[in-house]
Amino acid sequence: MNNFFFAVFIFLQENVGIINSPSQTAVEPTIIQLVLWLKLLVETIGAIIIAIGVISAVFEFGRRLSSAKTEGYTKIRLLLARYLALALEFQLGADILSTAISPTWDQILKLGAIAVIRTALNYFLSHEMEQERKLTSAETEIDENNAGKKG
Repeated sequence: MNNFFFAVFIFLQENVGIINSPSQTAVEPTIIQLVLWLKLLVETIGAIIIAIGVISAVFEFGRRLSSAKTEGYTKIRLLLARYLALALEFQLGADILSTAISPTWDQILKLGAIAVIRTALNYFLSHEMEQERKLTSAETEIDENNAGKKG
């Protein structure tokens, strides 16, 4: 039964001209433009997240410098790393949107390479964040134990 409908669809499309293909209508170019705008929006959100992370890290770094505290730079690195990891996810999402409208294999391969690099960066960044988190929590636990012994 499905073959019958498919055959009728092909007949109407090729011989009668009742059913136009998406490229013969304004639908395909409109969708491509919408996807390009969405890709730009997602990339912009990723860039804004990076900017917020850098501003937060610089502010926290300046605060630590002004208070003469030399410890705690690991927390600043973790703060920035969280923002970078989130921004990488948005950038990867924009790359995936690009593959939906990329007409050539060259563009698809370039986007694939970028996606692999960003995914690897995100993986290693997440791994480093986890190790830093464990180190920070161990340092906090030692400090709390030392404070308990003094009191």
